[in-house]
Amino acid sequence: MTTDTVHGAAPVEAARVSDAYRWTQLGIGVLAMVMIANYQYGWTFFVPDIQKKFGWDRASIQWAFTLFVLFETWLVPVEGWFVDKYGPRLVILVGGILCAAGWAINAQATTLNGFYLGMIIAGIGAGGVYGTCVGNALKWFPDKRGLAAGITAAGFGAGSALTVAPIQAMIKDSGFQTTFLYFGLGQGIIIVILSFLMFAPKPGQVPAAQNSNVIQTRRNYQPTEVIRQPIFWLMYFMFVIVGAGGLMVTANLKPIAVDWKVDAIPVTLIGMTMTAVTFAATIDRVLNGLTRPFFGWISDMIGRENTMFIAFGMEGIGIWGLYMLGHDPVWFVLLSGFVFFAWGEIYSLFPSTCTDTFGSKFATTNAGLLYTAKGTAALLVPVANYMQQYSDNWDAVFIVAAGANILASLLAIAVLKPWRKAVVARSQASA
Repeated sequence: MTTDTVHGAAPVEAARVSDAYRWTQLGIGVLAMVMIANYQYGWTFFVPDIQKKFGWDRASIQWAFTLFVLFETWLVPVEGWFVDKYGPRLVILVGGILCAAGWAINAQATTLNGFYLGMIIAGIGAGGVYGTCVGNALKWFPDKRGLAAGITAAGFGAGSALTVAPIQAMIKDSGFQTTFLYFGLGQGIIIVILSFLMFAPKPGQVPAAQNSNVIQTRRNYQPTEVIRQPIFWLMYFMFVIVGAGGLMVTANLKPIAVDWKVDAIPVTLIGMTMTAVTFAATIDRVLNGLTRPFFGWISDMIGRENTMFIAFGMEGIGIWGLYMLGHDPVWFVLLSGFVFFAWGEIYSLFPSTCTDTFGSKFATTNAGLLYTAKGTAALLVPVANYMQQYSDNWDAVFIVAAGANILASLLAIAVLKPWRKAVVARSQASA
């Protein structure tokens, strides 16, 4: 969806759309993100039952999670190219079909390769939906880029919160295979329906980017140009080292709780009582969702790098605190929530920073290139499991993850901020 033409003449800009229309498009994207959330965040509840039924070691099973994240992320630039060229509808439609097919395969799998295949297919589908929705948000809201990306990413972060208890209950009552099938098909069908309602903005339909608090370029970099920019690879490295810690906790929340013997202990907070692992998973998903628009909005106010410095520093402290105090069930719940609150904002800060730096014309593809860092970070999840198996504790994993976040926090303020300012200034001068 580009521009209208009149008898081969120059493109004619479309009329400006209302803010209500823009927010409606954003809402459709959020709903689609909610529907793919369980494919990643619900996985941890299936792992113990898969291990119990088939007897495979945990690290081997978790390769399915890593493969999901790899294929969810590394194909996003390709899917983004289709979106930038043809619009979002087709990619969302195919993504919904693949998501449903992936968990349907998991429902029938009896080998590790079967689960690997199911999660690869689900990952391709979820990545298409994720990249499309975030890219579309960045295009519809050049004036509120951090907030829009954050609200959209929040659907993915918090979307599974309401299904934590139902998934665990269905696994207990009907088995993990039935749960894979019903949830997979239901979520996939809703994504397919939403695909027919999603559109990309035409030139002239949205306001110009005007934010004096955020360094933003007026030049649109081609994806082939972006990957030749050293500053892109600094952002990529930071994304990897911050992302790895959160993905490790996401994939191993229940196994960590089991190893620390807090998983089944009842915890009462704010008038509710649940087992520690259920409470933690529920709060984690809510906070992991809320942090994305919150820090996205903060970054619109005080700048991307300043916000990264604060959030990544909080994440490092939170991971260290969880390591020190998490053997107590109440602290396990509270600190795991803090960790997810300080982690989830990477999915609003990095896409908006990327688009601020390289322009909005190819935003879906360029943000998708940066998003592959999540896949690279996922490769470290099995490494964490092997470290845990080798030492029979989680000490080294938590210490490395905390240190990596502190490093990223310092890089944001000391290196990325002045470097990006110089890069944008040069691009403005040459535009």
